[in-house]
Amino acid sequence: MDNFDLIVIGGGPGGYVCAIRAAQLGLKTACVESRGTLGGTCLNVGCIPSKSLLNLSENFHKAKKDFNQQGIEIDGIKLNIEKMMSNKNKSIQVLTKGVEFLFKKNKVTYIKGKGVLFSKNDIVVYNNDQKTNYKSKNIVIATGSEVVSLPGIDIDEENIISSTGALSLNKVPKKLAVIGGGYIGLEMGSVWSRLGAEVTVIEYLEHITPGMDREISEEFKKILLKQGIKFKLGSKVNTVKKTNKGVLINFTELKNSKEDSLEFDKVLVSVGRKPYTEGLNLSKVGIKKDKKGRIEVNKKLQTTVKNIYAIGDVIKGPMLAHKAEEEGIAVAEILAGQAGHVNYDVIPGVIYTSPEVATVGKTEEQLKDENKSYKVGKFPFMANSRAKVNNETEGFVKILADSQTDKVLGVHIIGPHCGDMIAEMALAMEFGASAEDIARTCHAHPTHTEAIKEAALAVDKRPIHF
Repeated sequence: MDNFDLIVIGGGPGGYVCAIRAAQLGLKTACVESRGTLGGTCLNVGCIPSKSLLNLSENFHKAKKDFNQQGIEIDGIKLNIEKMMSNKNKSIQVLTKGVEFLFKKNKVTYIKGKGVLFSKNDIVVYNNDQKTNYKSKNIVIATGSEVVSLPGIDIDEENIISSTGALSLNKVPKKLAVIGGGYIGLEMGSVWSRLGAEVTVIEYLEHITPGMDREISEEFKKILLKQGIKFKLGSKVNTVKKTNKGVLINFTELKNSKEDSLEFDKVLVSVGRKPYTEGLNLSKVGIKKDKKGRIEVNKKLQTTVKNIYAIGDVIKGPMLAHKAEEEGIAVAEILAGQAGHVNYDVIPGVIYTSPEVATVGKTEEQLKDENKSYKVGKFPFMANSRAKVNNETEGFVKILADSQTDKVLGVHIIGPHCGDMIAEMALAMEFGASAEDIARTCHAHPTHTEAIKEAALAVDKRPIHF
């Protein structure tokens, strides 16, 4: 009963997907999870609850601000935070139970507790006072990541909060500071801004969303400014201290070395995440980590111990649930003797604000660094008929293609529903499509996706509607 072909440590998107796929391929599989519920950070305190609040806060904002102008008159709109949080929690419960059902359906053994490596084939699982030994031919480490803070800043999840605390506030703060201008901070900032908070983003760099195509990043900032979010860019946070009234942030503007202080009700610290490998006993079994604390793996996702693999946030690459899932499936298929593979050049990223921001492939800055000759095609949603009638005209589609071959190298979109639209471009890039291939593909009218077709036409300077 305690011998397995594969034990996966961690039941997040990478881990549970890996376990299910391995079981489908005939491996006797178990998954160890310490949280008490499956789904990891993503499902419990990350992607899923944040998308619930993003959707609900957008509906509230539209009903309060936009509908009257469009002929839908609503009186006496009220915000019931308790109900909103209850709705979010119910969604999480349903989905985590859904993963448990999938384990049963696929005959994956679900082991509750903290898994610790004892040797290359032995795992000890601690669950309260119980300690159980398990053996496995292969092991996958999929323990995910945890929140990072800044030196001297203690997150108490009351006044100084992480993304976890930002998902469970029981009232709208009057003033909210977001330290860090990345994906998570901007998503959570926009939730509470739409619900009525005055939000200020403090970012060390001179621009938001580090690593994103700069033109898209600049457009994104303009739109967020219009929505009422304030920015202190190029600012280094020195101290964050609790006061009788709330939280005081002292920061330095890097351009002129000027110090300043601002007071807030709540401060969200959103400066990134780090691999969670604590207590796994990695060094004892001979697993190496790099300087950033990530587990080192080869192309087959093997660690320095050949029958132990690692996937998701504990290894190099973007900390995205879907990247972890792809790696989980690749490992399961490699273990079953198939050719598991992840194409790291075609992993989309999405910011679920309103409008959304979506990206796949290379940015213009990356292509310049690589001295790659490229063409650009852009098309604004202002000129898209569906976006126009829906009053969703902000943003544009940007396609980067190779100057010689016309192969699509990167796509960056800011606009309505682009988190879904980017899938078309990921698929096109997976098949090595040219911009002309996309331009000559018939797109339904009227749809937002026509903006993609027009941007592809614009690569060759022949858009029809702009």
